[in-house]
Amino acid sequence: MGTQKPRILPWLISQLDRGELEGVAWLGDSRTRFRIPWKHGLRQDAQQEDFGIFQAWAVASGAYTPGKDKPDLPTWKRNFRSALNRKEVLRLAEDHSKDSQDPHKIYEFVNSGVRDIPEPDTSQDNGRHNTSDTQEDTLEKLLSDMDLSPGGPSNLTMASENPPQFLQSPDSDIPALCPNSGLSENPLKQLLANEEDWEFEVTAFYRGCQVFQQTVFCPGGLRLVGSEAGDRMLPGQPIRLPDPATSLTDKSVTDYVQRVLSCLGGGLALWRAGQWLCAQRLGHCHVYWAIGEELLPSCGHKPDGEVPKDREGGVFNLGPFITDLITFIEGSRRSPLYTLWFCVGQSWPQDQPWIKRLVMVKVVPMCLRVLVDIARQGGASSLENTVDLHISNSDPLSLTPDQYMACLQDLAEDMDFVAGEA
Repeated sequence: MGTQKPRILPWLISQLDRGELEGVAWLGDSRTRFRIPWKHGLRQDAQQEDFGIFQAWAVASGAYTPGKDKPDLPTWKRNFRSALNRKEVLRLAEDHSKDSQDPHKIYEFVNSGVRDIPEPDTSQDNGRHNTSDTQEDTLEKLLSDMDLSPGGPSNLTMASENPPQFLQSPDSDIPALCPNSGLSENPLKQLLANEEDWEFEVTAFYRGCQVFQQTVFCPGGLRLVGSEAGDRMLPGQPIRLPDPATSLTDKSVTDYVQRVLSCLGGGLALWRAGQWLCAQRLGHCHVYWAIGEELLPSCGHKPDGEVPKDREGGVFNLGPFITDLITFIEGSRRSPLYTLWFCVGQSWPQDQPWIKRLVMVKVVPMCLRVLVDIARQGGASSLENTVDLHISNSDPLSLTPDQYMACLQDLAEDMDFVAGEA
């Protein structure tokens, strides 16, 4: 027994009619179009008033109790947007959320009779609900429970104690809407949520000579191990680096490489945790990492970090990658980097050619490579016709450039990240 949560549309209409929230207003006498302030929470000029409508809905829906719960602006905005996106009588007419002076969105009702929806009865619940109400309440609760907040370590060399669960739907039967794309659900969100589609290309180099390359599906992550498979009770699929004696002719170099591999112990573990890729070394061998080009590691500067031994550490964040990919398509910067390079057993090759290092390992998340390749087809800022999304064992799907961009923007909003955060 308790107070029934109000429906989003009657509640929103009442807020628009009152005109008490800053920037929330009807547009025109017909009252079929309205505007909502949509400022990013990380902007320097962001004020509490900019998020008034999101907080008001969080309070009305019971998701936030002032003085009791911790304020959570990204979650308030996400839940509000999700509630509107699920309404067939409402559509996003114009998106000005990137406007530097007045970021906002304009929605419009596609059914003129929608404003006649009666206010719900907010008296004590009598325990009876119709099917559609129950389904909406269940869906909204599931969406509100999804942890899509940024999170993760502010310094990527620090541990990610509670990595966020990025794009993981609690029910595969519930579609994730992609507004204004002409699609019933966002295929990119499905792709990134499905761990079975996370395929990694692993390439190993001994003194600059490629000695190994394998592409594997690793739903539970992978572990790079030495000539021995290591502890098979540890999580992650073990990937054995080859015996150097089979590919190297220099006896002294072979011995040094073998010594490095023997110190890997349980291995170098890499796995996905929400919107992060995390790594941890399970042996005595020190490992340094950096994000670089596919052909060359970033040797001109220091490593991005050292893989920790006693705790997990974030090494790649999908949030900045998605927003950088959007700006790349718009023609304002180079394509985002997504290749992980690991220097095993020695310091990072900052002051000498990387080919002098005994063991270097490159790991490429294949789905990220495909996303960048799609953006490059026909030029990042001038995609033409359709682009084909086909990653590993996923079903092929053709997207128009507008659909592809809309899906990327939908992902970026869910993550509430801005470019350049990493």
